Amino acid sequence: MKGFANSIIRIDLSTGDIKKEKINEEWARDYIGGRGLAGKMLYEEVGPKVDPLSNENKIFFALGPLAGTGSPSGNRVMTVTKSPLNNTLACSNAGGFWGLELKRAGYDMVILEGKSEKPVFISIIDDDIKIEDASSLWGLSTSEVTDKLEEKYPKSRSISIGPAGEKLSLISSVMIDKSRASGRTGVGAVMGSKMVKAIVVKATKPKKPEIYDSEAFKKARETALKKLKENPVASQGLPSYGTAVLVNIINNVGGFPYKNAQDAYMKDAEKISGEYLAEHYLTKNKACAGCPIVCGRVTKVESGSFKSEGEGPEYETIWSLGAMCGINDMEAIIKAHHLCDFFGLDGIATGSTIACAMELFEKGYIKKDEVGFDLVFGNGEAMVKAVELIGKREGFGDKMALGSYRLAESYGHPELSMSVKKQEFPAYDPRAIKGIGLEYATSNRGACHVRGYTIAAEVLAPEPVDRLSYDGKAELAILFQNLTAVVDSSGTCLFTTFGMELSDFANLLKSATGFDYDEKSALLAGERIWNLERLWNIEVGYTKDDDTLPERMLKESIQTGPSKGEVTDISKMLPEYYRLRGWDENGIPTDTKKKELGISQ
Repeated sequence: MKGFANSIIRIDLSTGDIKKEKINEEWARDYIGGRGLAGKMLYEEVGPKVDPLSNENKIFFALGPLAGTGSPSGNRVMTVTKSPLNNTLACSNAGGFWGLELKRAGYDMVILEGKSEKPVFISIIDDDIKIEDASSLWGLSTSEVTDKLEEKYPKSRSISIGPAGEKLSLISSVMIDKSRASGRTGVGAVMGSKMVKAIVVKATKPKKPEIYDSEAFKKARETALKKLKENPVASQGLPSYGTAVLVNIINNVGGFPYKNAQDAYMKDAEKISGEYLAEHYLTKNKACAGCPIVCGRVTKVESGSFKSEGEGPEYETIWSLGAMCGINDMEAIIKAHHLCDFFGLDGIATGSTIACAMELFEKGYIKKDEVGFDLVFGNGEAMVKAVELIGKREGFGDKMALGSYRLAESYGHPELSMSVKKQEFPAYDPRAIKGIGLEYATSNRGACHVRGYTIAAEVLAPEPVDRLSYDGKAELAILFQNLTAVVDSSGTCLFTTFGMELSDFANLLKSATGFDYDEKSALLAGERIWNLERLWNIEVGYTKDDDTLPERMLKESIQTGPSKGEVTDISKMLPEYYRLRGWDENGIPTDTKKKELGISQ
């Protein structure tokens, strides 16, 4: 087993038993690592039928085989479990430095099973692994607990949950190094249900993974770095303005959902753009471990009611806490983003849930005496207050902590939740960009952009495909979905794909692990991972009827801007998508497809 550390830590919180075990080599080859390997293990060990917040569920913190090798941006952590938000096979990933430190300590994965009777944290100091009392840490924010653990273990790295995860918010996140979020699908609640506050790692005698073919790996790495340096998005746009460089780009094509997606164009979007953020609030850039792109933002609001300092906001939270809520006050957005990190909340879901609540409030479905203040579009102070209430699960925040779908459903208007399979969609309006709509509808973890980022081809490419056309979008979505499964499972940041190609990932994986990957076999592994996740969802009870978009996207046209008048029609893409996937007319993988991929149930 080259590339891998070939060591998994398995901790039974109910019994206190701690084991180390080897990786299943066949599964590692077929599912690559990270998202794919941990997903396969969850499928086999837990299955789709368990209660996500029960003792029977497990949570995996998994690295890809490229972690610690020096591969560009290859140190991401995949948090894999059964989602309490929507029962999908959840995988939410984040950067930071924890993944690199775990690999240096000699491990590829940490598995938590069972449940502790009291708050605990896990310490991994080289070969010394302990379950330790966390009573004094319970209730602390993610930044506070990280600081406390670093006091005890200098130069360590931590994964933690905040109060939102402790209180089982279905939109809670797992945070790495205070501000890198495994945000989607409510993974923080699973960690909280097991009474685990944090996992701290320190490698006092750092280990390096053994590379199968050092010369070939060196060449593949140099080729990848050269491509990233030559790509304008990776080498200029993201370093200069972070992901928020997209605000003006997406708004200018009329695909920037506004006021709970009642529109898709914001006239004064410049006030919340990456350019504006860099000019007025940026203090420095910050990179994740081994990243040549350096897209992270450290920001500061010097004074006033929104005084704050920390990392972010990113494009998604500028949108969800800004445009989606009708807010053009960058200081309110910065404060709210920092609070999401503080409490351990998914910034996309939090902002979109508040936007949903604002529309319910303005339409009279939610009364002021329920909320205690005017929760209306454009009110930055109300939005920030709502984030605090969600993080603490206090007052009306207790309802919002369950996400927009359950909130809207409780008032008899689920159609006002901009979600797919109960997960809020991100900052790209599918009426204006057709391919991303198909990705939202078919994504295996609910509405998601990073599982199949067709935006790269539909908007950002030098010669983009027609974003308003349905032609070819099924094939495009499938390609991006399979490729992203490869990227995630390798442990690499998706942003590398602005410059790196499938061949680069195949070459890096082959030379690092010795597994005989080429472009075809790597992409086949991605397809295998996607189909396994699909089969999980079918066993949970999802059907083709769930492969759709919010009613607003299908029936209410965009009101203003470059995409005025557009709606979307999933039925023009979905049958072709199923056919190209090798699924039947109901969206179920056929026996022939399962046999081709080597998937047995």
